Amino acid sequence: MELQSRRASTAIVISPNGRLDQEHADSFKQALDPYLIECKAGGAPLVLDFSAVSYISSVGLRALMLAARQVKAQGGRIVVAALTPIVREVFEISRFNLVFAVFADVDAALTSLATQA
Repeated sequence: MELQSRRASTAIVISPNGRLDQEHADSFKQALDPYLIECKAGGAPLVLDFSAVSYISSVGLRALMLAARQVKAQGGRIVVAALTPIVREVFEISRFNLVFAVFADVDAALTSLATQA
């Protein structure tokens, strides 16, 4: 899975596309790893823009959990924005909305990160 990235304000916005399931979770994690390494105390926070993610499975959730743990251990910040309705439902059922700060859109995430900096 390829990720699009862009710098926005003081954060880095990462935009995966497609399904985050058994077939794509490993490639998602590998593509995300370089950004996770840099997401530490004093570094740029990450915003995961899920507006183009059509589905997430338990394997995809596991990849996100590992990312959240790594970033937390490094003192960084990672948030999720623009969940599609199906992905939002999976987040709520699995209670991942308690693991990640979830924002309605990327702009709201960036605003929140900027005010907390």
